Amino acid sequence: MTREERRQMVPHATRAALASVAMATFLLGLKGFAAWHTGSVAMLGSLADTGLDLLASLVTLYGVRLAATPADSDHRFGHGKAEALAALFQVGLITASAVGIAWRAIMALGNETPTQDAEFGIGVSVVAIAATAVLLWYQRRIIRETGSVAIMADNVHYQSDVLLNGSVIVALVLDQYFGLTRADPIFGIVIALWLAWGAFQASSNAIDQLMDKEWPDDQRAAFLDVAARQPGLRGIHDFRTRRSGSHDFAQFHMEVDRNLTVGAAHDLVEAVESNLKTAFPKVEVLIHLDPEGHVDTDNPLVEADVTPHWFGKRL
Repeated sequence: MTREERRQMVPHATRAALASVAMATFLLGLKGFAAWHTGSVAMLGSLADTGLDLLASLVTLYGVRLAATPADSDHRFGHGKAEALAALFQVGLITASAVGIAWRAIMALGNETPTQDAEFGIGVSVVAIAATAVLLWYQRRIIRETGSVAIMADNVHYQSDVLLNGSVIVALVLDQYFGLTRADPIFGIVIALWLAWGAFQASSNAIDQLMDKEWPDDQRAAFLDVAARQPGLRGIHDFRTRRSGSHDFAQFHMEVDRNLTVGAAHDLVEAVESNLKTAFPKVEVLIHLDPEGHVDTDNPLVEADVTPHWFGKRL
């Protein structure tokens, strides 16, 4: 990926993060008044989640901006993992929110006082669902363009908000119109459990990036297929991949005829890089040139028997 392509990606992710901050600020004020007006535990749980949404969105904004900072002498591979750290911070906030909501709901189970003015609470929840749906649509578009893991985690969080607000509506209806006074705290507990599950799921992508997990098998196979189209390429081994923020990295050893001149071998490498750049414009590629038949003796992956010689095999 060129510096210009990376520069063009930055504003999109930043605008998505700013949209999250604006949305969370608007909903925080709206739900704060609604929770006070209705006395609903489910609405209070939704308010707490929105408050943490705002903090998480601010951290996401910082993470996205930091991740877009160009590589420097101390961070040769860039700052992309700042997004994963921001995503993990969100997970911590979601978990804390789930624990607090569950505790408040359990305490409210012994209180049979009905909620007040369900119509107002329902109206606020409908507005919140509509506003969140617009944000989700915008975030998904940005995710398709940038692959930002921080925006992805934010998107997962706001998906749960749609269900949270739907649960608030059901809880208020059951509580005030059907006399099921314990419906509100029960839905509060359900919301807490849903948030805890969402936190577990949201942590997966961030942890995978921090641990430099390999790409999925189908993506690896597609990448190798493009590289193999170059005439004169005799083999590929030590193929390694990882993701950092919205940037992908791939490196491998490429084998060519050992009788080729340095210039001819270099031309082959550049041809492979050109093909890969066309097919995978967002991937930074590093190729090490080897004479055909060369076996690395100082590679720990060879000792672990996880780097079979390739054409057609997984590396």
